[in-house]
Amino acid sequence: MSEVEKKEETTTTTVEKTEEKKEETTPAPAPAPATEEKKEYAADDEPNVDYEPTLKRDIVEVKTNEENEEVLFEIRAKLYRFDTDPSPQWKERGTGNVRFLKDKDTNRIRVVMRRDKTLKVCLNHHVSPALSLGEMAGSDKSWVWKCPKDFSDEDRPEGVEELFAIRFASPENAGLFKTEFQRCQAENEKIEKKTE
Repeated sequence: MSEVEKKEETTTTTVEKTEEKKEETTPAPAPAPATEEKKEYAADDEPNVDYEPTLKRDIVEVKTNEENEEVLFEIRAKLYRFDTDPSPQWKERGTGNVRFLKDKDTNRIRVVMRRDKTLKVCLNHHVSPALSLGEMAGSDKSWVWKCPKDFSDEDRPEGVEELFAIRFASPENAGLFKTEFQRCQAENEKIEKKTE
């Protein structure tokens, strides 16, 4: 055999072999039942765990001591108190809704303010006729008053004398607060006269 014939023979055999390999490597479509089995195994692989608490806790009813009171007026404000220690300055007490609450039994009115998010009381005293609401110097949307006994401090349940300042978003809101404050003072004064 000549060299040319040998080359032709080897090329034809290599072509036949590559065609056979192509036929062998083409994947056959998977049967349908095999995929269903995989789904079943996947469902078995997922954990089926049911956690129950080991300690059963009772539901606690939250009391704010405002359940027996009616909200007469509510407006958003920022409250400050005057601190003399160590240097005299106004310190922010909190931001939230200031409310006038009327007790359903005694009809006495008090002013209460809770801080946003924490709901901690930052202002809590009766609206006494002796209180004097004055303008804060340089602001038409702020009021100042001196309270003989404020009961918002948890460390001093007997009450503390405080000088408060309250600031509103607009002069209109400050005016609404003043008129409601004076109206509540008049109502509390009538109640005090009846009890004497």
